[in-house]
Amino acid sequence: MEWRLRRAEAGDAPVLSFVAAATFLETFVGIIAGPDMVRHCSTNSSASKFDQWIADPQCVATLAEHRDGAAPVGYTLLTPPDLPIETYERDIELRRIYTLLPARGTGLGHALMARAIDDARALAGKRMLLGVLGINHVARAFYEREGFELAGMRHFRVGDTVFDDAIYARAI
Repeated sequence: MEWRLRRAEAGDAPVLSFVAAATFLETFVGIIAGPDMVRHCSTNSSASKFDQWIADPQCVATLAEHRDGAAPVGYTLLTPPDLPIETYERDIELRRIYTLLPARGTGLGHALMARAIDDARALAGKRMLLGVLGINHVARAFYEREGFELAGMRHFRVGDTVFDDAIYARAI
């Protein structure tokens, strides 16, 4: 699969919302109850939420699009940190990094991470933080290969279920 990365801009919120819901469903099917996923995505990945992030100069959303037809196949979202660990003025949270299944194994995850790091540096970031479902060993291994180290834990509620998330950090 061939893809390209581009910074999201005004008007991209519906596309980001769509790919966010699709990747969340694909990643957590069988782990999170369906109705809880729908509510979670409707609230936390709505087009209006993405509109706010795109308009915020402290945030960066990047879309990964298939080379032919520009269908979304992944994305990242950088925001100011909102994590229950000590944070510093120049910390940036990689709030989202997801790819659709057909794009996995193509190098897209690494390319999205490299782009997120470059974007975080452009925002004067010095440390990148992220949260990941504690039992998601594939994602955790990816983050560790990308230079992240465990920095803490948090409880993360989706619907009626509370999950344990690992919080990772790395200097950028």
